[in-house]
Amino acid sequence: MQHFDLCIIGSGSGNSIPDERFAGMRIAMVEKNPVYGGTCLNVGCIPTKMFVYPADLAGSVEHARRLGVDLTLDGVRWSEVRDRIFGRIDAISAGGEKYRAESDNITLFRAEAHFVAPLTLDTGTGEVITADRYVIAAGSRAVLPDVPGLDQVTVHTSDTVMRLERQPESMIIVGGGFIAAEFAHIFGAYGTRVTVVQRSDALLRNEDRDVSRRFTELISRRVDVRLNHALRRVEPLPDDRVAVIATDQDGVEQRLEADVILVAVGRTPNGDRLALDTTGVDLDGDGYVIVDEHQRTTADGIFALGDVCSPDQLKHVANHEMRVVQHNLLHPEAMIESDHRFVPHAVFSEPQVASVGLTEQQAEERGIRYVTAIQEYGSIAYGWAMEDADHFAKLLADPDSGQLLGAHLIGPQASSLIQPLIQAMSFGLPAHEMARGQYWIHPAMAELVENALLALPLNDSD
Repeated sequence: MQHFDLCIIGSGSGNSIPDERFAGMRIAMVEKNPVYGGTCLNVGCIPTKMFVYPADLAGSVEHARRLGVDLTLDGVRWSEVRDRIFGRIDAISAGGEKYRAESDNITLFRAEAHFVAPLTLDTGTGEVITADRYVIAAGSRAVLPDVPGLDQVTVHTSDTVMRLERQPESMIIVGGGFIAAEFAHIFGAYGTRVTVVQRSDALLRNEDRDVSRRFTELISRRVDVRLNHALRRVEPLPDDRVAVIATDQDGVEQRLEADVILVAVGRTPNGDRLALDTTGVDLDGDGYVIVDEHQRTTADGIFALGDVCSPDQLKHVANHEMRVVQHNLLHPEAMIESDHRFVPHAVFSEPQVASVGLTEQQAEERGIRYVTAIQEYGSIAYGWAMEDADHFAKLLADPDSGQLLGAHLIGPQASSLIQPLIQAMSFGLPAHEMARGQYWIHPAMAELVENALLALPLNDSD
């Protein structure tokens, strides 16, 4: 039985832990997925955004026409888009695996592992190993609902839909969250007839309610959105097509047919596949590995990071937790804590959405005093240039201290415009001080943030 100083399960953010400071350690790395590098690189953040950018270009035709510029979309060369993206990503994945496999102090196990005893791991290769310390960075997987007939058709998730052989003429997307919103934009902009089937009364329903309502309204102009539709069954059709039968809010059955079905109802952590009970690692009620502020699990010598323990399921959170774990492995006598106070996220759809901190409904539920301001894109000079009448920034702040409690943007460049607001929250900069304490380039888009800050009705001297 081989013994290691450290064993890392998962090749996403966990793959970044071993650097030159770990050269003196004997390390095992375990990855079960066929492709190396984790969710973000292979089936998540990076390839999806590489599909989003050309979708943004393809979707610009109508807006350009309103501004007096006549553009036409002659078509999307799906195979070229796909192959350009995965030609780069697959090479990075293969290169990363090769680098680790050839490292002098690292042994790579390419199989699905599980624990069999405290600090003892069956690598899935026929070999059982032990290690002084472990890092569980096993990620998450796409969820499929228990719907009759779903096992009788070809079902795609975000793991597979980007590698379709050809662009479908029609697609049904089941779900209303981040993944559904982004793929509705991608395929809709490329020319696929997209129908979104959502069980609740809005898309992105965990966003601030004003943002969720506006997003639902705007994307409904471009794709067929069926709200309050409960999925009942799925039926196969000739040529590998699919029929989806759902009941609307009145209980009436609706039958929808398409070339492809994409199920985007979320992802679940992979901790349940590691037999963690045999080694003393506890899971919470939602299946996430329980960790403390140092990213330590309930078992001595075992850390966890990323989607397997974080409900945020965001790459920037996993990277932050990776740096905390990395430090704490190297300096067990002087551990640092993770900071999850102000975790932002963005949805790269059309329109973009970005958010950090409390939504208005969360502030109400928690009884927190707050004031709000909503600033329309069309109220600033750059927004005039764009003839923007649809998008806005919404801020929540403490009325006395001026500290920002939440920021929610929907519109062009939202994912970038929110960054100074994240910075203000992270470093405790009051809203009016932030607005008046620096120059804001005129007439740049960032004036949206400046004006939103100034619009907050705070109890200060201004």
